[in-house]
Amino acid sequence: MTAVTAGASESTTTASVRGATGTGTTFTRWLGAATLVALGALAVLGLVVSPADVVQGESVRILYIHVGTVWVAYVAFIVTALSSAAYLWKRTTSLTWDRIAGASAEIGVVFMAVTLFAGALWGRLSWGAFWVWDARVTTTAFLFITYIGYLAVRDLGGSHRQRARRSAVVALLAVLEIPLVHFSVKLWRSVHQDASVGDRTSDVTLDGLMLFTLMLALGAFTLLYAWWLLHRQRVLAMRDALDDKGLDRALAERRTEGVQS
Repeated sequence: MTAVTAGASESTTTASVRGATGTGTTFTRWLGAATLVALGALAVLGLVVSPADVVQGESVRILYIHVGTVWVAYVAFIVTALSSAAYLWKRTTSLTWDRIAGASAEIGVVFMAVTLFAGALWGRLSWGAFWVWDARVTTTAFLFITYIGYLAVRDLGGSHRQRARRSAVVALLAVLEIPLVHFSVKLWRSVHQDASVGDRTSDVTLDGLMLFTLMLALGAFTLLYAWWLLHRQRVLAMRDALDDKGLDRALAERRTEGVQS
């Protein structure tokens, strides 16, 4: 009975996706508008209004991007793991969870790429080199490569449920790297700056406007992630529906060939 209900639910979802003309809704349009406003405010504050750092100078502005994007990448990969776990749970074996996991991983990879690029620029200005074999930098790059591998696993072929099962296992293993990246500056000798915001033992004092801009960066990029996730998982649903429709046609043609022969 449960299998029939789940199948009916998937069929209803597929049918609704086939009938859709786009991925936008009233909510996503409002969310998109809020995201644009937040990103615009971040650009003004980060590039013009907020002061330069007493030590890093104007290069501190790169950190608004660097910190904001790595935050979203962490969130995206954690959402991928949680959605994968939800799919593997027998009570919630809906492919919607798999699509959310895949969409979130794709977005996380994009944000992690921006993180590495911004970090390379900041490193060139602060350390004199775009790349150093630092513990934080190296583990972050390894995390990035791991999730590229996860996306490759999703494209190995097979049925949608085969894709969902193997991807879920990889996602639950890959997310274990995040604590390793986060605590790498404490586990090994690192030239990378440790976390200073919210650390009571740190002697770093952050200007109020700089702190506000940093928090705005986290909020703006989180809104962008949420908006992008909603659209992307709907695109993946439409792609699955198209694949199913193509399979239905192939089976129908095969049955016709069998009757004619």
